[in-house]
Amino acid sequence: MESIWMGIAPGPTTPRVIAMAGPSETILKAQLACEPRHPRALATLLEAVALWQGQPVRAALCAGPPGLSCDSSLFREAFSGGALYSVVWAHASTPRRRRDRLRGLGRFDDLERLVIQEVAR
Repeated sequence: MESIWMGIAPGPTTPRVIAMAGPSETILKAQLACEPRHPRALATLLEAVALWQGQPVRAALCAGPPGLSCDSSLFREAFSGGALYSVVWAHASTPRRRRDRLRGLGRFDDLERLVIQEVAR
């Protein structure tokens, strides 16, 4: 069965989220509030995307650059996984440019590369 690939990169002001249907089709990009308001927010987001697309989600939570922490109990809930999604830790890599048909939310090149390298294997 095919799966949706997602990347979540916590940031100092806003986390970025990207969902891809394979290595070249970006289907969702988002910038969210700095911290989720509910402990199951990330798990519920992953489940919702899986249900919407009718495919399981394979996600990577980006560890980010030194000094930026995502050691929040609010993200830990997602690591229990479930039938609809799985989550792994991943380290940020060097960005690579590629064409993007979903514009207007800023650069997501680094997160797209992370998803392709870590989630798609």
